[in-house]
Amino acid sequence: MNKKNNVGHSETISHEPRLYRVVADKIKGLIAEEGIKPGERLPSERDLATKLSVSRASLREALIALELSGTVEVRGGSGVYVSQVVESEAHLPEVGAGPFEVLSARRLIESEVAAIAARVATDSAIDDILKAVLEMEAHHANYASNESADRNFHLSIARATGNSALVGAVEYLWNQRGRLWHKLKEHFQTEELRHETLTDHRNILEAIASHDPAAARKAMRAHLERVTRTFSRG
Repeated sequence: MNKKNNVGHSETISHEPRLYRVVADKIKGLIAEEGIKPGERLPSERDLATKLSVSRASLREALIALELSGTVEVRGGSGVYVSQVVESEAHLPEVGAGPFEVLSARRLIESEVAAIAARVATDSAIDDILKAVLEMEAHHANYASNESADRNFHLSIARATGNSALVGAVEYLWNQRGRLWHKLKEHFQTEELRHETLTDHRNILEAIASHDPAAARKAMRAHLERVTRTFSRG
């Protein structure tokens, strides 16, 4: 009996819409109600968040999802504009977990992974982390190569723990960085952001190489908190 109840509960959760999709529907409803036409600008993110009673993070994820569907256009430094007539049943692309949802999970898990790596990493494992950092520095201007090196950096830290389950967990979280993540990052990708990421990675590497778990945990958390702040800023 308990087993059936658990299964039923699990299925209910899996069919709940993601928050950004709920917020996207609210935005579409607002566009229709206020008669905002194609080419016209939406209220500011701050005003939209207040009107819809949602967080800025959830609002931003919803706007990016609507941009992917072609409903709106996000113009950096200018605002968000309606691209087409909004239809209530317009399909939103399936873009996986929201970026802030993924970042929250990564802060929790990868901070501890870094601390474990600092305790047990071998010289060879630390060399692999260093290679990933050097690869990111060498390809910092190439988005695809930089992304690949970034992924390898985080997975090298997980592999340094010697725990295959943790490697699988980090890999799963990385694979959740879908279309929504990349579109959001596209809006914030600057030379300054790339430089800050490299500095963060160097700090994490140094803490692990020094076998300082507390410093490694702190450095990884600081890195992911900074990324969250970057994606959240107005």
